[in-house]
Amino acid sequence: MNSESAKSRLPLWVGPALFLLTTGVVVLLGLLAFSITERRWETQRPAIAIQPIAEWEPDNAAWGANYPREYERYLLTRDDTTRTMFGGSFPRDYLEDDPRQVLLFAGYPFSKEYRQARGHYHSVTDVTQTKRISAKNMSSCWTCKSTDVPKRMAEMGVAEFYATPFSEFVGKITHPIGCQDCHDPKTMNLRITRPALREAFAAMGKDIDQATHQEMRSLVCAQCHVEYYFKDGSYVTLPWAGGLGVEQIIAYYDALSFTDWTHAISKTSIIKSQHPDYELYSAGIHAYGGVACADCHMPYRTEGGVKFTDHHVQSPLLNIANSCAVCHRWGEEEIRSRVEAIQTKVANAKLAAEDVLVRAHFDIAAAMQAGATDEELAAARKLVRHAQYRWDFVSSHNGVGFHAPQECTRILGDSAREAQEARLLVARLLAAKGISAEPKYPDLSTRDRAVEVKNAFESGQPTNLL
Repeated sequence: MNSESAKSRLPLWVGPALFLLTTGVVVLLGLLAFSITERRWETQRPAIAIQPIAEWEPDNAAWGANYPREYERYLLTRDDTTRTMFGGSFPRDYLEDDPRQVLLFAGYPFSKEYRQARGHYHSVTDVTQTKRISAKNMSSCWTCKSTDVPKRMAEMGVAEFYATPFSEFVGKITHPIGCQDCHDPKTMNLRITRPALREAFAAMGKDIDQATHQEMRSLVCAQCHVEYYFKDGSYVTLPWAGGLGVEQIIAYYDALSFTDWTHAISKTSIIKSQHPDYELYSAGIHAYGGVACADCHMPYRTEGGVKFTDHHVQSPLLNIANSCAVCHRWGEEEIRSRVEAIQTKVANAKLAAEDVLVRAHFDIAAAMQAGATDEELAAARKLVRHAQYRWDFVSSHNGVGFHAPQECTRILGDSAREAQEARLLVARLLAAKGISAEPKYPDLSTRDRAVEVKNAFESGQPTNLL
């Protein structure tokens, strides 16, 4: 019996081992509990530390005191050196890169200066320094450039603010795009602070206040990244009453006989497209799938136990891992190459449309030099008006077609077709006047040469094209 008892007795090392194992488990559980508690505290800390923010507080630093992570990331929009193949934050000179645009905007301020926008941090500086602003501009041009704007609108009234000369607020409007443009200071909920978007939804018979949170993560961007015009010379208005498509918008403008300027070369009534990012996004696959602008341009970040939206608004190609790769499980280089391939195709279609458009303007000018009347040129000018707007609808939007590549290539194809139809009409008109040769098209190979040609037409001493 003693021998059996000795056999069943556990080895002496088992007891200490069990003690050490139990102690280790207790320590690990304690560390886990501490980690969970710490992360809960981190997620609650912003609410604990929050200080009241005024209703129309324009100073982004005041918001940053409560939300330091978001503010720290927002400050990165100061960087104006980032580049992608077609975008980034540096002020790319479109007229230097593409002299044809000097001629396409002849007679309009965009022919003087047209640069890629820098980050939101620079919005006030850039709008006050651009050559496109003159003494004729109203405060409508401040609308999307500063967090000071909603406060001014509340104090003055919306229409009164728009109709005030731009120069009245130089030095008084100082805070760039930021927190108050998109957030309610009491709840931090997303909100609409620019009346034009609210009015556009009402014109379509929609209530923007019924938008979901996910929809709002695009709509706060759509307050500014949209097509618009100045109704009655100053009132910011989105031409959405008939819909967001380019055909509906052209019909809207035609019904009003609206024009931004008369082209200096062809004397065509032209509409300047602004930056219809939301309109084209709405026609794309990401919108169809419920992906919001912020999902790609402001993806979520995690620090410790805190998940927050990255307020470094930038191209997703500069942050592929946190934006594109969340859904698309390819490598970063594969994603980048796919995006750039899509953009290159759209960019090539854009340049092809420009080639035809520029010649169409010169063809009409040649017909004028041959004695053609406004009545004889009316049909060709209408085609050029529509063709240029279609081209500009794609050209002026950000993303080089990526938001809706199929729609962009369709629009550019229609632009080239309409411009070519205009050229055929003018060719028949010239032939009827005994002129069968093509006009003598000027050299536009550099910006300087394009500016020289443009200036000649603007001064009333046009280049002889016959």
